[in-house]
Amino acid sequence: MPAAKLEKQDVERDAAFQKALHGKSAGERNAFLAMMQKNHLAKKEAVDEYFKHWDNKASADETDAIRESRRQEYATLTRHYYNLATDLYEYGWGESFHFCRFSKNEPFRQAIARHEHYLALQTGIKEGMNVLDVGCGVGGPAREIAKFTGANIIGLNNNDYQIERATRHAIREGLEKQVSFVKGDFMQMSFPDNSFDAVYAIEATVHAPSLEGIYSEIFRVLKPGGTFGVYEWLMKDDYDNSNPHHREIRLGIEQGDGISNMEKIDVALAAMKAAGFKLEQHEDLADRPDPLPWYYPLSGDLRYMQSVWDFPTLVRMTHLGRGLVHRFVGALEMIRMAPQGTQKTADSLAKAADCLVAGGKEKLFTPMYLMIGKKPERK
Repeated sequence: MPAAKLEKQDVERDAAFQKALHGKSAGERNAFLAMMQKNHLAKKEAVDEYFKHWDNKASADETDAIRESRRQEYATLTRHYYNLATDLYEYGWGESFHFCRFSKNEPFRQAIARHEHYLALQTGIKEGMNVLDVGCGVGGPAREIAKFTGANIIGLNNNDYQIERATRHAIREGLEKQVSFVKGDFMQMSFPDNSFDAVYAIEATVHAPSLEGIYSEIFRVLKPGGTFGVYEWLMKDDYDNSNPHHREIRLGIEQGDGISNMEKIDVALAAMKAAGFKLEQHEDLADRPDPLPWYYPLSGDLRYMQSVWDFPTLVRMTHLGRGLVHRFVGALEMIRMAPQGTQKTADSLAKAADCLVAGGKEKLFTPMYLMIGKKPERK
């Protein structure tokens, strides 16, 4: 049975905080300008609520109790993370908040779309299907997959600001009749049993406190015979939690990306089976012999530059580029153009980028472990 649904007072509380923090900035097309329009007091509250899970907690000091505390507060942790990071993501990365594989001379946006198309293809999404996007962000993948397949897609999200931006983006592209977005906790969805022909998640279920819990809830709302496809963030087999260096990489990723508890590959595979899925395919796509690694846009390594258009992206991730961004955002805070906490959030994302690159290079982490599971037909 699903857990109890979000209480009315929780929904009203979240909506009120979204309005206080973001105001009318959801309607701002330019994400950088949207970032400048936040309420300063509400921004400070969001920063304090998010970073209380990480401040003054070195990787060497992490205990099972600390990890359990983060798991217990996963919904609040994730919601505040995206209150802080959404505009930075849109400004620096685009409207699809995920990594992808790269081919030689392939433009960034094309590679992102290809990654989404591949998941849609492997999941068997077809025209006219009713499909759920679990943890939809601002709706970039939902819009792309809707256009690619002709399916009708509902995006589920627990962050009011992202839902409002996703809805506005869909309207601008004329997709409001095909793509919609709803507020909800993916660990306790309000959808009836057997509601969707297919379900997918792109780098979102990593925010769940329990992979078995989220996969079981997805299994419940999926129709018999339906398919669930996911790109999961996981620590790989060589990850050793007793190794301080390994643990520092994991914690840097978790802090910079709003994750309460990241698991290893074997835990995810066991969770899919425990939820009831027949696992039809699983593969770490990061291990494919691609000419460019998935983490190259974060690396700041100019050797990966394929064209002049890559230069701004790569140079921004060098130590010099990050230093300039740090000082620029700090100056904006000093003159009160940017709310306090913007620099701290940007610095946290930069640290996460370093840890993501290290995790990728050292084969400790993958952001694209593909799993395709089918819900058995009724007997």
